[in-house]
Amino acid sequence: MSALFCRHALLPEGWRNDVLLRWDAAGLLSEVTPDTAAPAGVEVARLVLPGMVNLHSHSFQRALSGMTEVAGDTPDSFWTWRDLMYRFARQITPQQMEAIAAQLFSECLRHGYTSVCEFHYVHRQPDGALYADIAETARRVVNGAQLAGIGITMLPVLYSYAGFGEQPLKPEQARFRTDAAEVLQIVAALEPLRGAAVEVGVAPHSLRAASIGQIEAVLAGLPAGRPVHVHIAEQMGEVRQCLDHSGRRPVRYLFDNLPIDARWCLVHATHLDEAEVALLANSGAVAGLCPTTEANLGDGLFPLAPYLAQGGRFGVGSDSHVSQSPVEELRWLEYGQRLVRQQRNITVAPGERRVGSHLWQAALAGGAQASGRPVGALAAGLSADVLVLDDSHPNLYGLAAPDVLNGFIFSGNDNLVRDVLAGGRWVVRSQEHVAQPAIAARFRQTLAELRELRS
Repeated sequence: MSALFCRHALLPEGWRNDVLLRWDAAGLLSEVTPDTAAPAGVEVARLVLPGMVNLHSHSFQRALSGMTEVAGDTPDSFWTWRDLMYRFARQITPQQMEAIAAQLFSECLRHGYTSVCEFHYVHRQPDGALYADIAETARRVVNGAQLAGIGITMLPVLYSYAGFGEQPLKPEQARFRTDAAEVLQIVAALEPLRGAAVEVGVAPHSLRAASIGQIEAVLAGLPAGRPVHVHIAEQMGEVRQCLDHSGRRPVRYLFDNLPIDARWCLVHATHLDEAEVALLANSGAVAGLCPTTEANLGDGLFPLAPYLAQGGRFGVGSDSHVSQSPVEELRWLEYGQRLVRQQRNITVAPGERRVGSHLWQAALAGGAQASGRPVGALAAGLSADVLVLDDSHPNLYGLAAPDVLNGFIFSGNDNLVRDVLAGGRWVVRSQEHVAQPAIAARFRQTLAELRELRS
């Protein structure tokens, strides 16, 4: 049994003082006791938060970040970026995927993510042939998560078509190809890895890359209660294509054909009409929002205010990993709404008028739901995922506990996360990942190999 004594800790009911946390050998919290005395010999921290869930990640794209910011001869968009990403993805080996994932996840941990949902779609060899182990690349990413110490929900992707109407895949998409049977085989192959730190669900890539019939087949074969994620309505081009194909917008088309409920996460869902906002908000599903990637790709802005007004649930992810910070995702989620609405303090609720507090708590709840894992709060039975903030930093100095999250999220770009406990294991101490030298060395070698291939 291990323990931490917290002078101020954010519990589900709000900030509490003098909280004793204990966790067991499985990394689950066994005791969360406020208003108690500090036991002798137990480490003491002043400001403590539950770790954030990153609900949408393509880990291999971490090695691409910063390399697509050069304008072409024609206007750039998501679709031109995608072509560059395809070319990059064709080069990566499973060993390199593991190295990239470990580096990314160590960075995520240092900034406050303690769980990640990996939307994983590079399953085949560069020529499109299957590996001897159909789950080879998925295992490599899980290995990277375990090396870094982050909890992971692995989401093997169903990816069969290049566009609506079952258009055949292009040669550059060969590594992504899976059918319903293959996705379920990957899920079965990963079953022995499941535990407190690992869950396995599925992810139909999008309505343009998977048919309704295929998605139904995957859902029928998936064990009950597993998370299901899907990209949807990210770009206006996708909306137009869906209208041309079905006469309906993507979210409406999804709801008309499939039983969307609380185990679903609709990633991006950027372009919704009023009826679709209501459908999503009332379904119990989670909107998976990735503001830094959506900005980087020029996607647009999710209609957050009307969605929240109808009780909608959301979480945040880092997607293509132009940022690895939940603070940046949450800040820009709020700032984007302020810019488009020309108002301030958008993301609040009747019971919580502090924007930072509502952002963090709501994203925690939505991310935990989307992950399908016991995470998202400092409560007995949940994973011991704990952030210790740097209370000596000027951005937090002298703040009363209820104002800490406003200071954390809206006071500049310094990383205020000092120590991180993930699954009952200290993985970050004094802002350094405990395995960073070895992880960074492998990542540097991987970048050198990939850049040599591109030169």
